Amino acid sequence: MKDKIESFIINNLASEPLDKIYDDEDLLGSGILDSLGMMNLINFIENEADIKIPSEDMTIENFMTIKSIMHYLSR
Repeated sequence: MKDKIESFIINNLASEPLDKIYDDEDLLGSGILDSLGMMNLINFIENEADIKIPSEDMTIENFMTIKSIMHYLSR
């Protein structure tokens, strides 16, 4: 799942060309994603993982980095 998320961001959402996203890189703070990109990423994760992410779980703590996303999905 991690590789799919990283590839989706790089190929579809990144605000500028990227080769790699580090696991602990702040996706919003570094400018890789904007708020619309984050919503598209959450939609992608829901479809790929066949889950529904409750709105109360859509927090910066859960989706700030790929590492935090993977931690959230492992719960």
